[in-house]
Amino acid sequence: MDNNNNNKQSRHNLLSVLNPFEVFRHHETDPNKSNGKPRRLKFTTSRSVEALIFLVCFFGFFGFLAYRMTLPNMLNTFMQTAYHLLLETVFYIMAICVLMGAISKLLTEFGVVRLMENILRPLMKPLYNLPGVAALGAVMTFLSDNPAIISLAKDNNFARYFKKYQLVSLTNFGTAFGMGLVVIAFMTGLGFGKGAIVGLLGAVIGSIVSTRIMQRSTLKSYPEMDSPVTDEAGTEQNISFKSEGSIFQRFLNAMLDGGKSGVGIGVAIIPGVLCISTIVMMLTFGPAGANGEYTGVAYEGVPVITWLADKINVVFYWLFGFESGALVSFPITALGAVGAAIGLVPRFVSEGIINGNAIAVFTAMGMCWSGYLSTHTAMLDSLGYRKLIGKAIGAHTVGGLCAGIAAHWLWVLLALVF
Repeated sequence: MDNNNNNKQSRHNLLSVLNPFEVFRHHETDPNKSNGKPRRLKFTTSRSVEALIFLVCFFGFFGFLAYRMTLPNMLNTFMQTAYHLLLETVFYIMAICVLMGAISKLLTEFGVVRLMENILRPLMKPLYNLPGVAALGAVMTFLSDNPAIISLAKDNNFARYFKKYQLVSLTNFGTAFGMGLVVIAFMTGLGFGKGAIVGLLGAVIGSIVSTRIMQRSTLKSYPEMDSPVTDEAGTEQNISFKSEGSIFQRFLNAMLDGGKSGVGIGVAIIPGVLCISTIVMMLTFGPAGANGEYTGVAYEGVPVITWLADKINVVFYWLFGFESGALVSFPITALGAVGAAIGLVPRFVSEGIINGNAIAVFTAMGMCWSGYLSTHTAMLDSLGYRKLIGKAIGAHTVGGLCAGIAAHWLWVLLALVF
């Protein structure tokens, strides 16, 4: 009996080799199922559905623009807008990034960052419920970008001062100051220095809200995280940024290395500005022709965002003081990339729809959000707390909105006083 079964199994295997359809079904079979029935290739099916949905959305979106603008005008505007953004905005932002990168490296090399940390240290516990050393993270991200906080958080000499729930809240805390120096320098260069300073204060308020909400929600769901990160020995004095050599050599190396890092930041923002800002602008501004016709020049489009924002502009006016629905495009873009968001500002200035209040709100929300939707996942994943991504994003969404609201009302208060 056993020999017969073995012979049948051998013939079945031989047929499987000879028959490709049988091989296909063989690989479909789930060995964990008792009935041995073939199962569908779920991954392939889901990817096919995803591809179909993407094609519908893709052709629907660009088909709508082509219908309103005509296909030649749409394509020309799409390319002309990206080209003008590259020449008129991206290279300007990159120049600022290089200069600010050199300055920030000099401040770090010669101890100014540690001095600022010592000055800000007493504020950390009452404002953020964080140990005083967290001030170093705020200064580093302000001078560079969001990922700077992660390199510090992974340093045992830095992390040993934190409890686990405090360490994960550094994702929200550090992100709220990302590219702060670049944003403020950019806004000041356009002649809105006062609005940029008010925006900085708004970003601080937003960072407090975001960090506190993150800590509270984390402890509520995971009370076991109210424990030290590590018991291993370490010392804050080992967190050093000083290089070797004479003062003149350190000055040159710091300036050149900082400028090089600024080039990296400038290059990193190019895709966001050219892709995101181009699409946002084409959904913000209307036709450029004298009689409302499309001409295919840069910065034309179908103002869907403006039209929708104008319908409920009373809300945005009360919360942020926006006098034009088009200004809503900035915080929408800042969700994904603050570099792309500030790329919108020169066009707002040329359109004459921006003022000091809007700059204050832009600075606050741009700094506080600074593309957190695209960075929080990677940051928490690198810390090993992927389960907290949803909480971090939710907390930071609220924090960014509070930053914009605070900046607006601070601007109103200052206008009344001065």
